[in-house]
Amino acid sequence: MVKAVVGEETQLKLAEDRLEQSSTPAQVGLLIGKLSSSLDRGFVFDIVPTPPNDAEAPACSLVEPTKDDKRKGTKPKSQSSDSSSLSIDKDWVAEHARQVSRMLVGGMKVVGIYIWASESAFKNSNIALCQTVMGVAKAAPCSESDWDERLLIHISYSPRRWTCRNCAVASNITSSSLRPCDFKMGRVLNSLQRFRCMYNFDIRLPIFHKNLSNVQTFSEALRQGISVHAKELKSAKAMYDGNLVFNNDLCTSDGLHEVELLLPFMKDTEACSQKEAVGVLALSGSVCSFAFINPKEPISQAVADIKDDIIMSLQSRLDIICDEADGETGPTETSGQQARDDTGSQEARDGISSGTPVFQIVLQSFRESCSLSLPRRVFVPWLAGTFVCDYLQPSETFEVLKDRCVELLSMEAPTDDSAILEPEIEAPSAVTKSFWDVAVPFSSASRSCLEKSGLDTLRRESSRKSIESSNVNIMAAVIFLLLSIIVGYVLIFVRRS
Repeated sequence: MVKAVVGEETQLKLAEDRLEQSSTPAQVGLLIGKLSSSLDRGFVFDIVPTPPNDAEAPACSLVEPTKDDKRKGTKPKSQSSDSSSLSIDKDWVAEHARQVSRMLVGGMKVVGIYIWASESAFKNSNIALCQTVMGVAKAAPCSESDWDERLLIHISYSPRRWTCRNCAVASNITSSSLRPCDFKMGRVLNSLQRFRCMYNFDIRLPIFHKNLSNVQTFSEALRQGISVHAKELKSAKAMYDGNLVFNNDLCTSDGLHEVELLLPFMKDTEACSQKEAVGVLALSGSVCSFAFINPKEPISQAVADIKDDIIMSLQSRLDIICDEADGETGPTETSGQQARDDTGSQEARDGISSGTPVFQIVLQSFRESCSLSLPRRVFVPWLAGTFVCDYLQPSETFEVLKDRCVELLSMEAPTDDSAILEPEIEAPSAVTKSFWDVAVPFSSASRSCLEKSGLDTLRRESSRKSIESSNVNIMAAVIFLLLSIIVGYVLIFVRRS
């Protein structure tokens, strides 16, 4: 449970000035920060207003009492003005949180929401606010072992003050769902420790033969592969700056620290036959990850944040492809030669040929090789040496990146493109291959090597025997020549005598 929350004074004061100058009666947005279990504290780095929805309507507005509630003589005017409440587009705020969470790196999360409203409007809208917080928590989970609480900051303009509350998201919404929490402002960002990891991976998982009633699409197989690898990555050891990381180590030096993850050897790996597996899914590439922690947190927390960030990054790339491909037709990036199909139906083949997106292809019935390139990750400078990220398709430029930063994070886009980091030289990609495309070439190559080795041995043996035979013939000829000369001399000597 978070006992106290510290907000970055510089950013929150700037946000307060913007809200005051806007003269808007109500506004809702996201809290970007971190919830630290080891310190029992929450940190708020910045607040991000939720932009208008597709209909250009604000995500939050003030609702005044209806005329029926303002009948003459029923309430004094002062009490009537205190009955206003907030109307919040909960689904739009949750969607904003989902997209923003993709742009955050290790150690930075959407930790709740803020509301700019009067005291009376806030008190009259507790249920709606709790529902909004729960929607944000579901759309932007903090980690695999998710927190059961989020933060709700109320910025009141009458009177002017900041208050913070914990909102329980694992229980039914009641009057006790909101609990007061200590809140203060201070310097948070400048003291953060910075870590970076370049993680190279090559995941290979079999595609098992299944009945058509239990089909698996390309995207489902890819999600399963990422989920399986997440469990392996969780047990990986880590080194930072060449030193092995222990649980309670603290980082005592400044600067950017390099982290290397050491995966354990795989155990209990089972061999697959053609009857069990019809193909292989290969996911390979590089992921660049940054993590930022409080100096009082152990280095192991930075490692945990990097591991979560790597998996979230892979999942986000797949989500982006699926989101952008909705409604589009036509296979993309597929290649290969059609193999035997003893399990797929004619309808499945017809569906593929009529233009099924590659991520929707049913792998059990589609035996061609399929490939899918994931978006590449780029990093944009954010606050006090930190970064946020975005994912670009091959056809997208930095202008698209800048527009998203302005719209979703309400930040100033960098004017110098050289400030944008592109550490991932080649974007991760996923490829499916037939089982025998993987198994047969290896055995054929081995057989070829054995045959070639045997042939070379026979040739060397034959050559050796030929040389030995030639040597014997030469020696026999020399001996015969010497005997002939000796016999000739004997005959000449006999005749003379």
